Amino acid sequence: MADLQTTRLQSIRTARGANRAILFLAVFLTWCVGTMAAAGADLYRTKVTVTGQGEANRMVGFAAGLEDVLIKASGAQKLSGDRRLAAYKSKAKDFVRAFSYRDQFFGKPIRDEQGTRDRPFDLTVEFEEGKIDDILKALSLKPWLSHRPSLAVFVEMDQGAKNYIVTTDGTQSDLQRDALLAAADKRGMDIVLPGTAALAKSNITGAELRTPSFPALAPVATELDGEVVLVGRLVWDDRDLGWATQWQMDWRGQTHRWQILGLTFDETFRRGIGGAAQILSGNGDPATRSSSAGGNKLH
Repeated sequence: MADLQTTRLQSIRTARGANRAILFLAVFLTWCVGTMAAAGADLYRTKVTVTGQGEANRMVGFAAGLEDVLIKASGAQKLSGDRRLAAYKSKAKDFVRAFSYRDQFFGKPIRDEQGTRDRPFDLTVEFEEGKIDDILKALSLKPWLSHRPSLAVFVEMDQGAKNYIVTTDGTQSDLQRDALLAAADKRGMDIVLPGTAALAKSNITGAELRTPSFPALAPVATELDGEVVLVGRLVWDDRDLGWATQWQMDWRGQTHRWQILGLTFDETFRRGIGGAAQILSGNGDPATRSSSAGGNKLH
């Protein structure tokens, strides 16, 4: 009888343990699905800057946002400036699920005779997933919904006497740091940047980034939780009044290189991170671009 009671008690405990494990697994899977759904939904959302809240400027914002979301959702940077998008951009409002405004000067008084129509606003636009997917299909592309590797980005800025690497904590590169993070968000990528201490510890300088050794950069990237190393070098060109940039990335045993010429560093960062996304998503190598070849210094 005692043995029978012991066996029953063990069976009950085993069943309870199994139930707890099943419950934990169910909660975990629900969390994973919810996280993936949230990440997927974010690929169809973007933010652009517009002047005022009038309908005319809103339509311009919708058109710019549509191009951004098509690039973001697919990973295909090559869609930037693609003439095939013109027909879709002309009716961009038909693909919008929701939108909202945020006054960039919120809390600041209106200057002189400036009205709200003249103030800059962040216009956040969320597009219909199905309609965006249909456009991508018509363009022979598809959404990039699989894992997106985190980029460890090493960028050298060369402006004559001023030469530095963009870091997480360097005051000299605060504008470039913010621009890189904004570019990554616009292209749907996660990035990490080195700190000054990490660079010093690994003896990484601008000279090392000009002819980068990816095996030497890999340990630093790993410490930052970066999965793929992306190296960029921006050199200011007085004649072109823009940055001449060389990007390099190792992926699956192959070194990819591309150039961007004559653009602002904001646009250069968008194209650099977008180019990396294009390679990682299987959409081919990015082409060398310049301000005269569809570059947009303001967008």
